[in-house]
Amino acid sequence: MASHAPDRFLRLNAVLDRTGLSRATLYRKIQAGTFPRKFKLAERCCGWREPAIEEWLRNPMFYDVSD
Repeated sequence: MASHAPDRFLRLNAVLDRTGLSRATLYRKIQAGTFPRKFKLAERCCGWREPAIEEWLRNPMFYDVSD
């Protein structure tokens, strides 16, 4: 029986390390809709879904947040 691991959430520093982006560039891309949205995990904590970051890394030039 194959078990499917649930999506992991990556915190800001992990996202910055994986993407090589600066904090300012990351938030500018979120505003432009060319980077995955963040999710509020707690009162003072947010994260990004790991599969969304992996998808962005495969093709960052043409990534678009689809509603």
